[in-house]
This record gives sequence, structure tokens and C-alpha cells, in this order.
Amino acid sequence: MTFTTATFENSPTDQPTMEQDPVSDNVPLKDESSNELPLGKDIQNIINTARTSPAPARGAWLLSGLTAVLMWASFTPLDFGPLGWVCLVPLLLLVRIPRKTRLMYTAIYCSGFLFTLASFQWMRLGDPSMYVAWVALAIYVACFFPVFVLLTRTAVHRFHVPLPAAAPLMWVGLEYMRAYLLTGFSWYYIGHTQYRWIELIQISDITGAYGVSFLVVMLAACFADLLPASLMKAAKLLPANQTPEEKNLDQIGLKQVVQTAVCLSLFFAVLGYGYVRRSQAAFVDGPRTALIQGNFPTSVKHDPNAWQSIYLKHLFLTGVAVRNQPDLIIWPETMFRWPLIEPNGKTSQELQTIAPEIPLEKWNEPSARKLLSNMSKEANAALVIGLDTIAAGDTKVDHFNSALFVRPDYGISSRYDKIHRVPFGEYLPLRDTLPFLQYFTPYGAAFGIDPGKSAANFKFQNWTFSPVICFEDTVPHLVRSVVNQSSAANPENKPIDCLVNLTNDGWFHGSSELDQHLITAAFRCVENRTPMVRAVNTGVSAVIDGDGMIVEPDFFIDGDNKGRTSFVDPKTGRWNKSMNAVIIDTIPLDNRTSLYTKYGDWFAGACCFCALFVFFMALLTRKRTPAPVKS
Repeated sequence: MTFTTATFENSPTDQPTMEQDPVSDNVPLKDESSNELPLGKDIQNIINTARTSPAPARGAWLLSGLTAVLMWASFTPLDFGPLGWVCLVPLLLLVRIPRKTRLMYTAIYCSGFLFTLASFQWMRLGDPSMYVAWVALAIYVACFFPVFVLLTRTAVHRFHVPLPAAAPLMWVGLEYMRAYLLTGFSWYYIGHTQYRWIELIQISDITGAYGVSFLVVMLAACFADLLPASLMKAAKLLPANQTPEEKNLDQIGLKQVVQTAVCLSLFFAVLGYGYVRRSQAAFVDGPRTALIQGNFPTSVKHDPNAWQSIYLKHLFLTGVAVRNQPDLIIWPETMFRWPLIEPNGKTSQELQTIAPEIPLEKWNEPSARKLLSNMSKEANAALVIGLDTIAAGDTKVDHFNSALFVRPDYGISSRYDKIHRVPFGEYLPLRDTLPFLQYFTPYGAAFGIDPGKSAANFKFQNWTFSPVICFEDTVPHLVRSVVNQSSAANPENKPIDCLVNLTNDGWFHGSSELDQHLITAAFRCVENRTPMVRAVNTGVSAVIDGDGMIVEPDFFIDGDNKGRTSFVDPKTGRWNKSMNAVIIDTIPLDNRTSLYTKYGDWFAGACCFCALFVFFMALLTRKRTPAPVKS
């Protein structure tokens, strides 16, 4: 998106003022009979320059920097959610002033980059090559901050939309765009800061998490609109020579009273809706589930010499879990290190043509299948196991990141192949066009997995589960699609009972990524009124109910024998991470339905339409500076 702020904003420096001769700049400064400037013209130019000079840049740097710090503190690792309600107020003051300051958008972008760089620092922990991806993602996401201010200023000052309406519309519209652009990045939505306020986030089953973001930004804008002009003067946001509009910023009239009343009414309506929806829940006990959590860094996972120890640790934890007679046992993503080989009915000749490097006997090797079937029988429980799948395709060998479903009465029953791949982590975009990008990945030239085709149903007894793998649980529209596809495949369109997430967060060494991943996943449960269980290598494994509540499990087993009695540290109130553990609980099945599941992102889509409408209308209606008149 390449445009300048002049495209949208016509400050007094862009157009002639009432006191300024529209063509004065085209009059020669020198008299034809004299080498000196006409004194009157020189004085008039000085006066006009003083009247139209913007405020200095330091106020923009101060306020945008304050927003960056407060916003960072509202997310993990500090995780002080109440700051989410005020962190955008300083930035919104830069929207409220009629004339932008010097270097305002530069200051906003740099401050946004400061926030994104600090928040995404966990990305660098995966591999030294990921430093480039960390900085690149921070550069990209930081662009949304000046674009937000630019669009909101355009809506407020060009089209006279009230700030408490314009700001949340533009913010949510941009969050929605971010969920799709460049494969999507649905992390760090401002609404995620409120995950602890369970009643408030219930609106997500209508609007998605975007509705919570809308409410937070709306109240921040309402508060920013009520702040006195003296505060903006103290922050050096207003120039020395003020226009009548700038002098009237202190006036609180009927408009401010009405919009404050509307904002508070919406807030209490959303809160009331949350209490009503929670009272309608009649959770029913579902399958007793054991979540097996190992503690293996990814560097170990890719070492074939460590595969045996990884298997034995998970097998030991599974044995501990079996004592509590679970119905379902879940291993994290790719923690069963031997791949599942699928010839898919190909003949020996076809297999040799497709993959001459793979010995024919490997295609029919039954040991992994037998091992998994025996595990399920011995546990007398269904298994959901994360592993790699090597499958014979029509022209090549396909490699999938899979969740395998194994039943004690049937053996291997079904398989789900991950649909949403992580760029640079699971595939290389533009591999053939830009081969140098290979240096920014932690793998060799042949790395990458193929995308799965569709959702899967895992059925056992009277229950149906739908798996999602790794970061798929952070993508709102993807999880909704999985829920709908799986429900449609059930007899009589019966909704699925539970989402099962298999994750390997061993890349990130116990950083804040583990916490933020769990928080983001909780919103998927509210949106679809479907509980979720998460088995996560290194943590945080958890059971989440249909209200988005991360529940305390019935049993917690410390696999490291360090005396832990809960997955929450009682001293800090934070989740324990980087440990071997077992979590056993009964899944709380939800009887409610969701409008979000049925209608999708209608709300965020409408906000996105408004943002694009403002953008294109500003382009179409922009005022052009008159062309110079030649003498």
C-alpha cells in the first residue's frame, strides 16, 4: 500500500488560508527594477508560515511511544489486561487533533515497530535463521499502526464520523485484513487482552473476537474524546497559532454526551449478554481425556538418535494416565517420531516411479501401525497421536503433518492432515522464484510439508472430535470452517463435541509465546461454543470450555517429580511451562449454538468494508492543490 498522508489529509499547509492570496506564491519575489524583496510580500509570507506551521514532532513521539509501552504491557509476558482499555488513548489523541504534527506518521510507525519487535521476540528462539523472520514480521505488522491513524483521521476530519465510531471500525477492519494478508496473522488482537473477563468475551459467539476488540477501542476513543485540550497543549500536540477548531477542542457539548451514553450502553449491553449466555450453559460430562505433555526442544525432536527417548517418555506418561481410565489419550504434534507410510494402493512399479529413493519394503512396513494399535488396546482408550505421514501421491511423495486417530476396537481409524501451514516453518513461499529465501529457514532445501485437503471427524462411542494442529487454533475462519465441515459430515448435522489441538511449542523454550498461543485459542471456543483440549509439547496443555474458561483439571501429574500440584504456579498465578506432565479431565460438552459458526465474520467484514470505503472515497474526493499560474 503506497500512498502519502497528503493523499488523505488537507492540513492548513496544503490549502490556501483565508488570509492568504491563493496565487501569492506564484508572484515573483523580486521587483523587476530592484534586486531586493518587496517588504510587504516578505512579511506576509512570514505571517502565513507562522499561522500554518504544525506542532513539533516531540508530542507525537511521546504519545505513540506511550501507546507502544502500554500495549506491550497489556499482553504476555506482563499480561496486565486492564491496560488494554487505555493503551490506545495516547494514539487516539493524535487522531483527535485537527492538524497533524511534524513527523507524526514516522513516530507512529517507529513506535508500532517497537511494540511488535518486543512482543514477537519469541520468534527468534526457534533457530538463528528466524531472526530475519522475527524482524520482517515486526516490520510488516507495525505498518498497521500509521494506517489505522491515517484512516481514522480521514474518517473523523474529512467525513465527520465521530471518533468513538471511526476508531473501532478502522481498527477491527485492519485486524480482519491482517487475518488474511500474507497467509494471515491473527495474534495480538486488542480484544485478546480481555480473555480473563469471561462475561465480556461472550459476544465472540456473534462477532468473533473482533467484537471484543471493537468494544475496547470504542471505549478508548470515547475517553480520548473527553480529554481536555490542556492535556494536548501540555503534550505539545497543538501549534502556537491555533485555528478556531483547535481552540474549541475543550468544549463538551451534546454530541459528546450522546456518544458517551451510547458507548456505555453498548458496553453494558455486551456485558449483560455475557451473563445471559453463561447462564444458558448446561455443560454435560463428555469423554475423560488425558493430555500427555512432554518437554522436548525442537532441536532434539529432529535428532533420530533421540526418537527412542521421546517415545519412551510419552509412553511412560501414557502409562501413568491409564491408571485414571481415560476414554481418550492425546499426544502432542509430531511427538510420535516414526512416520506413517501410506502407499495408497499404488503398485510396486508406480511406487518405484514416484519415489525411487524409498525401498519398496518400507511402503509395507507394518511396525508403526502395529505399535499404535497395541498401545490403544493396552490403554483401552482411543488415541490421537501427532506424527508425520509419508503418502504416495499421483506424481510425487506427499509429506503431511498429521493427527492420527486410533481406536482400541478398530486400530487406525482416521487421519487429519494439517491444512494451514506456517510460512518458513512448514513451507517456503516463492521457493522457485526467490531461492535466496532458503537462508531464512531452519531447514534444508528439501524441507516442507504439503497442505491437507479438508477437516476430519474422529468418532468414538457417542462422541465426535475435530482435530486442529499447532497454530491452526489461532485462525478464526479456519477453525469455524473445521467445525462446520465436521458437523456437516455427522449424521443429522450433529455438532461436533470437542476440538482437539495438537501443538509443538518446543520451538520457543518456555517464552511468552506459549501463554499467548493458549489465550488466542480460548477465543475459538467461545466463537464456536465448542470446548477444546490442547496437548502441547513443553506446554501449555489445557482444557478450555465453551465459555473460553481455561479450567483447572481434575488431575495433574508432575512427570518430573518436582512437587508441582497444578498446571498453575500458586506463587505467581502463571501457567507452568517446560515440564513433563499429564492433565486428566472430563471434557465439558456444550449444549449451545453459535451465530458466528453459522454466519462467520460478517461483523469484521463490515468493518473492513468501512475501512476500504474510507480509503477509496478519500482517494476519489481528495482536494488537489491548484497548479501554479505562470506569469
